Parts: sequence; C-alpha cells; structure tokens
Amino acid sequence: MTDVRMSGINTEACFQCQKCSAGCPVALHMDYKPHQVMQMLALGMHDRLLACRTIWVCASCYTCSTRCPNDIDVAGVMDRLRQTALRDGVAPAEKDVPLFHRAFLDSIRAYGRVHELSMIARYKMATHRYFDDMKLGLRMFTKGKLKLLPSRIVDRSRIKAMFSRDVQSKERV
Repeated sequence: MTDVRMSGINTEACFQCQKCSAGCPVALHMDYKPHQVMQMLALGMHDRLLACRTIWVCASCYTCSTRCPNDIDVAGVMDRLRQTALRDGVAPAEKDVPLFHRAFLDSIRAYGRVHELSMIARYKMATHRYFDDMKLGLRMFTKGKLKLLPSRIVDRSRIKAMFSRDVQSKERV
C-alpha cells in the first residue's frame, strides 16, 4: 500500500476527466500533468513518480483539488509524494525546492510568520546563488515590500508546539 493511500486520499476515484490538469497554473513546467500522476499511481508507478519534476514544481495552490468532481485532494497527493521522496532518500528532481521550503519554515519557526528578507537570505546562502535576483530584491525593498526587521506574532508558543507535533509525527513514520 502506498503512502498516498495510507494518508486516506482516495486516488482510485479518479476517472481521468483532466480538470485538475486543465486548471493547473504550473502544468507547463511539469513532466507529468496532475491527471497523469493520478493514473501513474493507479498503475503502481511509484518510483517514477518519486523521481519526477512534477511533485517539486507543484505550487500547492489547490486549484486541482477544488476542480476535481470526485473531491480528490490532488494537491495533497503531490505533497504526500514529496514527503515520501524525502523520507526514502530520493534526490529531488528540482533540488532548490526543498531548500526554499526549509528557509520558509525556518522563518515561520523563528518569527511565527514569514520574514521575506531573512527567508530569502537563508535560501540564497543554501543555493550559493547570491546575486540572481538582486535587481528585483532592490526594487522590492525601495517600494517597501521587504522589511528590514521581522514582525513577530504575540504567542509564539503555539508555533513552537506546532513544529514540535510535526517532529513527533515524522519520528513515527
């Protein structure tokens, strides 16, 4: 039984209407469209799915899930496949996506919300591509879109508890 099926997502209800793929804003950048992922799951092509670009390119916008006439959480399937790939040591086809994800979560863990400047700094340090977006970053800073100092939420203990639960659930896998 796959991790996706164990998560309670009923992938077998997919009848290949392709509404998930038709609405996906990043489908052009995927090697397999969302409906193809669902079909590959049904065919047991798990290793191929864990190694594909699609699961890493998915923006988790949930357009696919909301368009599905059978209420299949297609975005949840993509998330579960990413988790499985990381757990099983499958190298991400898009190596920078997990680095960005880590920087994003570290920012939330530290401040209770995203502080874009520190998040991007962490990401750039991890990828060693320091100057790729410098012009854009400077433009955003001059327009007040990037704050120098982070704002924090009042009760960060709730955020700490959330991350603690996440670590505990990962230890059980």
